[in-house]
Order: sequence, then C-alpha cells, then structure tokens
Amino acid sequence: MSGANRYDVTAWPVGNHAEDVGEVINSIIADIKRRQTSTDEDDGGKPGAVIYIPPGDHRLRTQVVIDVSFLRIEGSGHGFTSSSIRFNAPEAEWPDLNELWPGGSRILVDIPVGAGEDESAGAAFYVERGGDPRISSLEFSNFCIDGLHFEADGSEMQSENTYVNGKTGIYVASANDSFRINGMGFVYLEHALTIHNADALSIHDNFIAECGSCIELRGWGQASKITDNLIGAGFKGRAIYAENHGGLLITANNVFPRGASSVHLNGVTRSSVSSNRFHSFYPGMVLLEANSSENLVASNHFLRDHEPWTPFLGIDNGLDDTQGLLRISGSDNSIIGNHFSVIVDAQSIRPEGARPVIIRLAAGGGNYVSSNHAVGRDVRATSSDSCFAAQVDALLATEAADGLVVTTVMVDSESARNTILDSGTEAQIAAERSVNAVRATPDIGS
Repeated sequence: MSGANRYDVTAWPVGNHAEDVGEVINSIIADIKRRQTSTDEDDGGKPGAVIYIPPGDHRLRTQVVIDVSFLRIEGSGHGFTSSSIRFNAPEAEWPDLNELWPGGSRILVDIPVGAGEDESAGAAFYVERGGDPRISSLEFSNFCIDGLHFEADGSEMQSENTYVNGKTGIYVASANDSFRINGMGFVYLEHALTIHNADALSIHDNFIAECGSCIELRGWGQASKITDNLIGAGFKGRAIYAENHGGLLITANNVFPRGASSVHLNGVTRSSVSSNRFHSFYPGMVLLEANSSENLVASNHFLRDHEPWTPFLGIDNGLDDTQGLLRISGSDNSIIGNHFSVIVDAQSIRPEGARPVIIRLAAGGGNYVSSNHAVGRDVRATSSDSCFAAQVDALLATEAADGLVVTTVMVDSESARNTILDSGTEAQIAAERSVNAVRATPDIGS
C-alpha cells in the first residue's frame, strides 16, 4: 500500500485475494469508512480511495458491496479473450491453445446463485446508498470480470452457449452521479452492466462481449454516454438497452452479433445514436419504442447478414424480416445519413416471399427520414466450425451477387405526418402519400 488512501488487494492483511477478493475489498471499504468520517474538514472531508487489483487471478466468492463515493477500483489489463471460441473447440485441442482463460487483472465470479434469487444477488459488485447526495464518482477501470461458465437452460444447446448463469458484473441499484466504467473487460456474465437511475454516467472504451446482455440502463437517467466500446451480446439479450433516459449519447461503438438487439431504447427522448457500427444476424437491430421521441439516429452503419458459426445455426430473435432493421414507435425523430447492408439468402426470408424492411415507422408521427442508403444482396448462406474465419470471410465477401428487393421505408397506419426524403425509390417506400411527405430517390434512367 502506497499512501493512506491507496490499497493493494494483495497486500491487505484481511482475507486472501486469490481465494476471495470480495472479502478483501469489503474489508478495505470498511477501513475507508472507518478513517474517513468527517464531511467537512479544511474544506474537504472524504477524499475516497483507490483499490488496486494487480494482474493475476482473483476469485470472488463474496459479493462486493459499495456504499461510498469517490472510490476507484483499478487493474492493469482488461484481459478479455474469447471463452466461447475455447468452449466450442474440441477438448482434445485445448492443450495446444496458447491460453485457455481471460487474463490481465481478472476477477473470477464464483458466487453461488440460487433458484429464484433476485438478479442482484449474483452481482460481483453491488452498489447502493440512500440519502443525499447520491453516491458519486465511482470508477471501475482496466480489469476483467469473468463469469467463468454458462449453465444448462433446459434446451438442447450446449450449456456453455446458453448465456445463462445468473451472474452480473456490476449492479448499481440506487441513484448515482458521475460514474465511470472505462477500459474494462466483461465476459461470460448473464448481465455485464446493470445501472439504475444514472446521471452523467460514462461507459467508455470497454470490451463487453460473450455476455447475455451487455449494457442495461434501467429506471431513468440523463446526460450519460456510451462511447467507443466493443460490445457483443447473446441471442437472448441486448447489447445496449436504456429506458426513460434523456440526453443519452451512444456514439462510436462497434456492436457485434449475436444480440437480440444492438440498441433498444424504451421511452428515451432527445438523445443521439450516431457514428456506430452495428452488425446483427437478425432483424430488429435498433428499436425506438414506448414513444421514444426527438432523437437523432445518424451516420450509423448497419449490417444484417447470416450466422456463419456452426454452434449457433438455427438461432434467431423471433422477429421476421418485415419488422425492420430500424423500428420506431415515437415522434419527431431524425433518421439521417445511415447506411444499411442486408446480405441474406432470399430463401431464408420470413415470412416466405416478403420483402425485408429496412426502416419501419410503426407508431407516432412527425419523424424525419433523409438521405439513408440501403444495399440488398441475395447470397447463399455458408457456415464453418471456425468462428473467426467464418465471420471474417462473410464480412469481406463483396463478389457479385443477385440484388435483393427490399422496402427501404415502411410507414404503418399508426404513424403519420412523417417526412421521407431520398431514402429509397418510389417502389421501395411503402407509405400513404396523403398523410406523409415523400420525395423518392430517382431510379436510374428516370
């Protein structure tokens, strides 16, 4: 330990960091609270502390409970590596792999989760404090939280592919201000980040993948940002979910398949989804629901193609291709300058014979849809036992393929007064012209 307010879990005299780092960190937090009692001493009072987790494996059998502000828990490496690739390789190949487990400063979440327990019971880090002011300035930086294994869910799927284990990386239960989650690694957790009632939250530059759901902002919140993250959820969960938020910025994220959705906004207003790259194997990539209004969705790249990896063939999110890649139930949103690529086998489209829908305005009104570009390609779907090779091959394939007929914008009867400009030809836009303003993209030769 260097300095009174800097702690090293490997040097703390209470507990054993290798066997239960949760007990060690809870003891350190108790020491911080014991020493920092004054709320106003020389224009200061409770400076908080830093808890350092060195590189290495630190098993967590006791949930860490945080109820102090100004605490930074940091490591020296996010340590992410794909557990899914390893678990789906033949076990006979494991001895020849360069490594088997995630590394860096690694927390091994080994909390037993009983049937019927509250979701928060399986959290490695549980944050809650009542009273005023809200708990503030909590930081998690540069270490890995690893859920270790998924479990059988009653289906025929291999247990390590279910995305189910009842474990959460960080669960924030109470209203909070100016939290930061930066440079972290999250892997094999049913829920990576679950945060309620956030104000000025920053989730930046993390690697959150092979988790059931990755980022969930629940309750309500304002003025937060989700930026520059690498994100990959499971087919049962969501990559980014937010409800009842205002002023939320979702920018420059690279969202991998196979989450049921890439971004799901529920009752979110006056927020921005911009300059992201979204890749999905299913429709319903970005959803604005529950009257999500006055939002900007701009300059994003959407790619919808097929699952190429053998262990997950036949899995989907239950939506058919008419639901839209971007679906909006809300008013006065701006959908500007997005690129959409739909690279699918026409024989796989559901319902059979339907046109895939790119943007669907399902409810609300006054939305502005302008200068969006859609590319449709009919390709023969292939698969491989190699996750990396199969996906890279699919991403890079741009050889000649048949065109795929799509509906670029569909407006349901529950939505009206929308303006649709240069986002599809006359034949590609399905909208009642008497209640919507439409200027189609000219056809070649027209």
